[in-house]
Amino acid sequence: MALKLGIVAGDDIGPEVVPEAVKVMKAAAAKTGLQLEWQELLTGVRGHEVHGHTCPQSTVDALFKLDGWVFGPHGHDAYPKNDPTWINPPLRKKYEMYANVKPVKSYPNIPSVHKDVDIVFLRETTEGMQGGGVVVAGSGEFRPNDDISIGMRVITRKGANRVARAAFEIANTRKRKIVTSVHKASVYKLCCGMFAEECRKVAEDFPDVRLEEILVDGFAMKLVMNPQRFDVVVTTNQFGDILTDEGAGLVGGLGLAPGLVMGERYAMAQATHGSAPDIAGQNIANPYAMIMSGKMLFEWLGRKHKEPKATAAAQLMDAAMDKVIAEAKHLTGDLGGKASTTEMGDAVAAAL
Repeated sequence: MALKLGIVAGDDIGPEVVPEAVKVMKAAAAKTGLQLEWQELLTGVRGHEVHGHTCPQSTVDALFKLDGWVFGPHGHDAYPKNDPTWINPPLRKKYEMYANVKPVKSYPNIPSVHKDVDIVFLRETTEGMQGGGVVVAGSGEFRPNDDISIGMRVITRKGANRVARAAFEIANTRKRKIVTSVHKASVYKLCCGMFAEECRKVAEDFPDVRLEEILVDGFAMKLVMNPQRFDVVVTTNQFGDILTDEGAGLVGGLGLAPGLVMGERYAMAQATHGSAPDIAGQNIANPYAMIMSGKMLFEWLGRKHKEPKATAAAQLMDAAMDKVIAEAKHLTGDLGGKASTTEMGDAVAAAL
């Protein structure tokens, strides 16, 4: 039976990099015999033009019927303020996608602060400090008077446990088998304390994986000084939001930062970078992060549906990207080359 996947191009460079990811995914699927059904869906500016909303109900309904989707960046900073029809699509909460998986990997021939880095970060995405994503109505922030602003933080045992379990499951497939739990339980004894407790509980179910715990400020220092010591890192929403960008900076920037947002039922390939309106329409955006996010979606589909063809397709994409980067003949400008977005995508597809 064919897996059903969506294509959500997004804004600005989204319609340039998302097709390259889909192109490579289709080529990898054809190589392994993986059957896919694709559906294009509108969001962002285009969704607003056609349906009067950046997250049309028709798209919301259609996504519920899919197994996963490729989700392009959205230029929400340019959307009009205080207009409820112009929103950043709230998909993580709606589809219970609770873990943002962000690998950080260095390449020998791409300039970076550190070499030999290979870390997988897992950031919880449905609770924490990000108020809009943790409440059903209203906001997690309020200002009772002009001199006081108050924000809330939400940590649940369920939320902490499931992202920790996802981290241990990934670590169990890797060579080093180490999970680093990052928190600040020394100060936030209840919130971070609960997160740390759940990580320890999950660790008991994975005897082959070692758990270590590091306070977030010390981790930030160690990540800069010696990132090679880390394997899989799991942390809360806001800590993860900051630390994953720090990690990307160590290996060459957000152009090399793919991502997957996953839950029990759905997952979306979503690169870490934004919509880059300053270079939109020029065919120069680096498609690496979007392509490798698609690779991660195949990995998740392989685990979720016990589909070896999806796993094999992901492995082919990984090897093809390694080949293109090692040869350095078809890289975009930010990676030191002169290729266009399309040319780099074509090269990765051809390397399959």
